[in-house]
Amino acid sequence: MKLAALLLLASACAHAQVAERANAHYATPEQRSAMARGMADPSRDRQQKPRELVASLSIAPGMTVADVGTGPGYMLPFLSAAVGPRGRVIAEDIFPDFLEAAQLRAGSAHLANVAVVLGTETDPKLPAGSLDLAFLLDVYHHFNYPGPMLAHLRDALKQGGRLAIVDYYRRRGAMPSQDALEHIRADQPQVIQEVEAAGFHLVSKHDHIPDSQYVLVFRKARATPAEGRSGF
Repeated sequence: MKLAALLLLASACAHAQVAERANAHYATPEQRSAMARGMADPSRDRQQKPRELVASLSIAPGMTVADVGTGPGYMLPFLSAAVGPRGRVIAEDIFPDFLEAAQLRAGSAHLANVAVVLGTETDPKLPAGSLDLAFLLDVYHHFNYPGPMLAHLRDALKQGGRLAIVDYYRRRGAMPSQDALEHIRADQPQVIQEVEAAGFHLVSKHDHIPDSQYVLVFRKARATPAEGRSGF
């Protein structure tokens, strides 16, 4: 019964736009420009604690990390420093204007190990088997098509590669805007179910900001010869 429920959920997530409310403020260039100013504001560091977040992910020099849904590139300086000059950071987003802002941020900070990739709502367009870590900060709840996105992210990871999802709890007061119950589609337990159904297994979870943000780290499950894909 549990498997059947997961497969039903997977099929729905694969074929339906499920993040309409979360994406309502990203529809126009003007809206995205306003959102970008807030996302890139240096004052965000006090609440987001980006250095502590990156440190918790055990990113080693020389790794290749994708900042999926990079927006204006807020996390790029922190990820770039963690992987070092021998590593690589891929800044992915579905909006060209966000990627332009991310490129400007990387250029002004002289981040020579950062490249940008334009993805789509169903495919981040990341090279197969290229990533040590796919990093999603406040991004998973914006996926309109979580099933296909997770499948492509799994393909982009090296064997044993990791997926880190940092997101808000679906509870009152979790988000600064105070609208987490309307904005967040799935709370932590459902996110875990969805990601594990897509070929990952959970290796760790912890609070990043208590009562606000959690961190889930998954590892790409080992493929088997008989492995097949579900609708998720």
